[in-house]
Order: sequence, then C-alpha cells, then structure tokens
Amino acid sequence: MEFQKSMIAKRNESITSFIVMEILEKAHRLEREGRDIIHLEIGEPDFDTPKPIVEAGIKALKEGKTHYTPSLGIPELREKIAAFYYSYYGVEISPERVVVTSGTSGAFLLIMAAILDIGDELIFTDPGYPCYPNFARAFDATPVFVPVYEEENFEVSPERLKSALSSRTKAILIASPANPTGTLTRPEVLKEAIEMAPFFISDEIYHGLVYEGKEHTALEFSNDVIVINGFSKLFAMTGWRLGWLIVPEKLLKTVHKLAQNLFICPSSIAQYAALAAFEESWSYVLEMKKKYDERRKVIVEGLRNLGFGIKSTPAGAFYVFANISRFSNDSFKFAHEILDEAGVAVTPGVDFGSNETNHYIRFSYANSLKNIKEALKRLEEFLEERK
Repeated sequence: MEFQKSMIAKRNESITSFIVMEILEKAHRLEREGRDIIHLEIGEPDFDTPKPIVEAGIKALKEGKTHYTPSLGIPELREKIAAFYYSYYGVEISPERVVVTSGTSGAFLLIMAAILDIGDELIFTDPGYPCYPNFARAFDATPVFVPVYEEENFEVSPERLKSALSSRTKAILIASPANPTGTLTRPEVLKEAIEMAPFFISDEIYHGLVYEGKEHTALEFSNDVIVINGFSKLFAMTGWRLGWLIVPEKLLKTVHKLAQNLFICPSSIAQYAALAAFEESWSYVLEMKKKYDERRKVIVEGLRNLGFGIKSTPAGAFYVFANISRFSNDSFKFAHEILDEAGVAVTPGVDFGSNETNHYIRFSYANSLKNIKEALKRLEEFLEERK
C-alpha cells in the first residue's frame, strides 16, 4: 500500500518541535563549516560525570552486570534514593514507592500513561518546559496553560491555578526550580497547589542546583503526590539516561505494569553506576554547584549591563530568562541573528510557551566562565553593530 499522510496518527499534528534542538543542530552545522560557536542554548551540564560514578559503571561492565534488572529498578538503588529523601529533606518514604526510570522523560511517559484518559486536562505554567504539553498530547490529553509573569518573579499564582481547574482536570504540574526561568516556588504556594490538585506532579530535576533560598520537595506537604527527579542535572549524567519517579501506593501497581511493558527496565549499567552518586560524589557536586553560581552572577550582571531585562536573579537551575523588548519583539528571529552574526547559540522564548514569550531569550550558563565572558563580549559587539 502506498504511504499516505493520513496514515500517521492525528495526535502528532498537535505535537510541536523542540526549538532548542533545532538551534543546537544549526549551531553544529555552523561549527562543521568552521565557525566558532559558544553554546548557551542547551540545558546540559558541561561537566563530566563524577569519577566515582564512572568507575562504578566500568566496574559493573567488568563484572558482567549487563542483564535485565527488575522493572522498577535494582533494590539497592531504590533504597539509596529513599534514604536520600530522609537525609536531604527529612522525609521518610518507602523504597517500594521509588520507580527507577529511563531518564525523567521515561518517568513522565509512565505517569502520563498511568493517569491520563482521552480529553483529560493537565495544568502547566506558561512559560514552561516545552515537552510537558507534548507528553500530555501524546496521550490525547489537553494541556491547559496558566501564565506566569516577570513582575511576579515568574512564580505561579494559586488564584490563577484555581481558575484553570475544571471537571476534566487530572493533574497540576509544577517545576521548582523552573525551566526556563530558574524560579524557586515558595513552599506556601507549593502547598496550596498540592491541596487543590486531583494529582500533583512535582518536577524536581533541578533540586540541588539552588543558589538563593531552599528547595522543598512536594513530599514535605503530602504523601499523595507524584515526584519526578533524576541524575542528569545534579550529577552531570545526561547521557546515562537515568531518572526516578516516586508515586503514591495507589498508583504503584499500574506504573509497575506499564514499566514492564514499555521499558522492560532501565539501563543496568547506569543503575549500578548511580549507586556511587549519593555517597561518593557530593564533593564533585558541590564544586559544580559553586561554579554554576559564579557563572550565574557573571552572566546576570553582564546581560543587565548590555540592556537585557532581568528583574529578579534566577534562584536555581542554570538558566536566565532575559527580556529582549529593548532590542526585538521576535525572539525566534533575534536568536537566529545572534547565532548567525555573533556565534552565540541561545534559545528563543517562544520555545517555552505563548505568554509574552516572544519578548524573551533563554541563556544557559552550563558553560565555562571563560566562554560566558566571551559570549557577553560578542553580544556587546553584535548589539553595537545593530544600532
């Protein structure tokens, strides 16, 4: 039978491209042509995975630990993750509630498959991580966007959340610290959002990378929440593809069944390597965090001096969501101009939603201080020539 476009599932028509990946691909193409590009677009640690984790992975390979593991993850790692919540947050959870996943993307797929029916609504912030609504659309659910504003430090308003609720609302999802804004949600706001949500999903992937204030896990306020986290950001393990999901007991059987069918199990090598994360890698993590904080201060001050609008310094993650209204009202075009003319790759705000996002650019400071300073110099020259 001859292929016809109508043969592709209709839900894919509503799934958007991930613009940051398009920018990254273009930047790589320019590099192959001989251009020197500074990457401030991608949300990936520029540090190598801590040595103890790498050595644990090598040891696992040499010992032949290359076979399937239990679908929910090896018991030793589930126990270490549960112990981490007690030592870091003072929260006791059973290791039975911990599900080790193939990255946090795997965790999102499992939980969306577990709770969503056709036509259900999920509430997200706008701007927010671009993949969230696409996870919902992949299961024929409807994303509902609640705007957050620069004047309010991009923190979600409980009143706006409440007004977005409907009879079809299945869950509210909040990331704290947030991508792209670096905003840390205050505990009282988090608590209020949890109380109004049928299911509450807390994306805590940037926990540990907080420079002002203190992060709070949703588990501090309720046992009946869904928490997603992973090893990619804090432990610089993006390519290892390992995350975790903490679910209420009432969802565990369903998630277990889905994990068996959809993923079989997470990477065995990554799991055994991750055993070295919590106990043997904190000195590496603290050094990475110190460097991120130095970079954060330099890039925020530098961008402000160049005329970018940053009303409040981001408290966590490794992003600055800077207002470009002084220069442009088209973030997509402006980002491509910066890449083409200045050799600096940045992410246009429109990648993160539709709530005034055309007035913003996201800068990632997951790059060296030397490269950030050079990028600021190039941006200064680019803006001068644009006058």
